[in-house]
Amino acid sequence: MIFAISCATMKENNTVSGKVDLIETGKDGYTAKITTDAKEVYFATISIVNVGGLENYKQLKIGDEVSVKGEIWKTEDEKHIKVTEIVSVK
Repeated sequence: MIFAISCATMKENNTVSGKVDLIETGKDGYTAKITTDAKEVYFATISIVNVGGLENYKQLKIGDEVSVKGEIWKTEDEKHIKVTEIVSVK
């Protein structure tokens, strides 16, 4: 048997910091498009469950400067982060 591991499925915990450019509301939270100073774009999935409850949940706004921690994964053309902690919002 041969097992292949794709880069698209590799996951790691990391921090992403940048400016919120877009917010898309979802069923259980929202997705924020974050552009870093290095012009990298991440789609951050933020939900009450993933950040550990309502006391840790924040509704970001377009223009906010944020830092988030979570599980990063990449598809062929996009970078995503499932946010487990909202570190800061300015």
